[in-house]
Amino acid sequence: MTTSTWLITGASSGLGYALAEYVLKQGDQVVLAARTVAPMAALATSFPDTALAVELDVSDPQQRIGAVRQAEGRFGAIDFLVNNAGIDFVGAVEEQDEADYRKIFEVNFFGAVALLRLALPSMRARGRGTIVNMSSMDGVASLAVNGFYSASKFALEGVTEALWQEIEPLGLRALLIEPGSFRTGIGERTKFSGQKIDDYAATSGVFRDAMANLGDHMFPGDPARAASAIFTALKSDFKAHRIILGADAYRNIGAKLQDLRADFEANREMAHSTDFKP
Repeated sequence: MTTSTWLITGASSGLGYALAEYVLKQGDQVVLAARTVAPMAALATSFPDTALAVELDVSDPQQRIGAVRQAEGRFGAIDFLVNNAGIDFVGAVEEQDEADYRKIFEVNFFGAVALLRLALPSMRARGRGTIVNMSSMDGVASLAVNGFYSASKFALEGVTEALWQEIEPLGLRALLIEPGSFRTGIGERTKFSGQKIDDYAATSGVFRDAMANLGDHMFPGDPARAASAIFTALKSDFKAHRIILGADAYRNIGAKLQDLRADFEANREMAHSTDFKP
């Protein structure tokens, strides 16, 4: 395999860190980007010739520009942009504060879109490069109390689907990663938003109780195995536009596809009945 350069956002923890570590061990070059550099410092120091840790809040326009410039300045080009940075607030749709769900979109959607738009000109000029957008199983099948996070990932899925149609004729690639629940510590980082509404005791209330008693059984995915799978797929001639990670993701996405098929078939006559008939 040829040596490639990766810019990975949200690389200070979780899947982002696991992927950065794995990629570096395979001999590729990595720009590790996150709001806090300290958690990435030791890893970057271990690979002084092939790693660069940079501060990046993906919602900050100047930091986005700076991260791309540092990546291209240090390693010449970005071969893989992995938009992994993400945040989540949970709660029923009516419960959550507007400032929180707007922040979800600023990071999960608008930040990712801005970064890929910064990376694309150089990729187009070289005629190669891959945009990797980190979605979720919740980006295909929405979940009660996680509606705004799911919505941000639905939006990312939609723009990525358009993107690959636009850039594949230019020799570039765009794809989605749809992980399930992985043991990344995300449970401890996820916060509730807004004031509890008792009428949602059977939905958001149940989730609040579950969050207070987290266990490994709720997070079956192994980040190290995910990193290996991502690297192998991206460095090969993998043709699919989506990488599904985790048995829970495969199960939940499969159930959503069955629901969509049922609704699709139920609407056959109604859909055709609304066409103009001369």
